[in-house]
Amino acid sequence: MIHDQNPILAFVWSGWTATWPTALLAIIWAAWLISWGIGSFFSGRTEKHVRTWDSRAYRIPILVGAVLLTPWTERILGIQPLWNVGTGGTYLLAVLTVAGTLFTWWARIHLGRFWSNAITRKEGHRVIDTGPYGLVRHPIYTGLIAAMLATGIAVGTITALLGTVLIAFGLWQKARMEEGFLTAELGAEAYGSYCHRVPMLVPFLPQS
Repeated sequence: MIHDQNPILAFVWSGWTATWPTALLAIIWAAWLISWGIGSFFSGRTEKHVRTWDSRAYRIPILVGAVLLTPWTERILGIQPLWNVGTGGTYLLAVLTVAGTLFTWWARIHLGRFWSNAITRKEGHRVIDTGPYGLVRHPIYTGLIAAMLATGIAVGTITALLGTVLIAFGLWQKARMEEGFLTAELGAEAYGSYCHRVPMLVPFLPQS
């Protein structure tokens, strides 16, 4: 076997990525990351952004969560899954993972050149409240959290689940910071009205 002959490759392709069908989850996320990275070149000019130092409030939990979710953490710590959802369950959760990532792409395409990986105000920035932004105020984060939850449940290790929770917390924290920033930049009347009409992360959640 090539994994036995090459210890580096054996380590890279280890943990929950070394067995099928959980390896399918790694393929899905690899495809999303590559396509997302390519899409980052198509964005409008940034006029203002949150300072990098201030963004550590959401970047740190997301980074730590991502490390915990990787199969290498599972391999190094020798952690075993808490449960096994079975082949059918894994395929179902893979479908949900794909659905979550597709939701992020729908939102990103709909947002167009206003999209940014950081919290920014783009040139000509305005409130977008149609398409997925008519369902939730942060559909990219909603899709990511849903996809991460499906992946974490499929993997079933304590590190993967903890990583999923940390990523979800980081995205929630980023959404809160983004809303404060956009309220100040776009005006409380415009963005505040949007916040009163549309749920933050969970679709169809009643607003007060």
